[in-house]
This record gives sequence, C-alpha cells and structure tokens, in this order.
Amino acid sequence: MDYARQQRDPARHAVGIVFVVAVHAFVIYALMTGLARQAIQVMKKPLDATIIEEVKLPPPPPPKKIEPPKAPPPPPAFVPPPDVPTTAVSSENAITQVTQAPAPPPPAPVVVAPPPPPPPKPAIRRGVQRVGGEYPEFPKAALKDGVQGKVVARLSIDEQGNVTDVVIVSSDSPRYFDRPVIAALKLWKFRAEGEKYVAEQEINFKLAD
Repeated sequence: MDYARQQRDPARHAVGIVFVVAVHAFVIYALMTGLARQAIQVMKKPLDATIIEEVKLPPPPPPKKIEPPKAPPPPPAFVPPPDVPTTAVSSENAITQVTQAPAPPPPAPVVVAPPPPPPPKPAIRRGVQRVGGEYPEFPKAALKDGVQGKVVARLSIDEQGNVTDVVIVSSDSPRYFDRPVIAALKLWKFRAEGEKYVAEQEINFKLAD
C-alpha cells in the first residue's frame, strides 16, 4: 500500500479526532463537578516529613603497619691474622734440649713415727716400794703361842702417796696378825704420782730358829 495514501485515509484521522474530543469533554465535566478543586485541596495538605537518622558505622580499624623484613647484618670485615715471625731453631739447641737430663726428684720427707705410748698401769700394783714407814712387829701372843703366817693387804694410795685405806685380802691367822698389819700399813708413805692407785702388799711373819 502506498504510504501517502495511508496518510490521507479519513478513517485514521477520525480516531484521533474522537480521542481529542473525549479529553476535552472530561476536562469540562471535571470543572463543572468540582473534581479539580478536590485535587487542588489534596495537593495543598501539609506533607509530614520524617527524618531518618543515618546509621553511623564504626570506623574501620587502622591498617596494621607491616614492617619491612630486616636485612641481615653485613658479615664482619676480614682481618688478616698478624704475621708471627718464625724463629729458626738451630740444630745445636735442639740437640741440647733433647739430651738434657731431667732434674732429680726432691727427696721424700722422712716421717718419724711417734714413740709408742707407755703401757697402761695395772689396776692393782704389786711390789711397790715404800719411802717411809715401818713393818709391823711380831705380835707377842703369836710368839707365845708359836704361831706364824702370811697376810696379804690391799692399800688405797692418794695423789701425794699417802695410804688412805687398808683391806685384808687373805690372812693365815687373822686373830693374831690382822690388827698389827692394818695399824702399821696405814703409816706407810709411797712416792707421789699425782694420781690415785691401789697397791697390794704381802707381810710374812716367821719365827726365828
């Protein structure tokens, strides 16, 4: 179909004219019935505006400082060792040092053994010599009766050599000899030794032929 012919088609123009007439008729009806005033009043009402606060987000954490890797320390500078002068050892000195005899060891100390301790003194001494005092006399009763015998006495001697006690150990005729022996031995004197000790003394009573 030809495009110019389509534009001149009266049916196509009739639809447009009908639409324009309908719009004008609606506007006139609205003005007459007051719909336009209601629309204007609705538009004049105050609008309520609500302010919505902005939600503040926390600030982001500061970025971590990334330290650059430490460079290894430089190696120490090479210091050459000092030159040690070498001394030549002559063959004569070397032979002398080799053939030198070692020094003799010092003499061993002489250990002198201490003298042996004196032997312990017996608990009861026998044969101790007196330095003072007399032997007991022969009892007259024993002479009259012809009685002889032997008496063994034990003496307690102090630090000064004095007799402090006399004890009869054995006696052949105690009735005749004990009392005279005890009386005589208490007057005996021995050498002072600075300590107490016990001595045993034997007294014999014999008749003369």
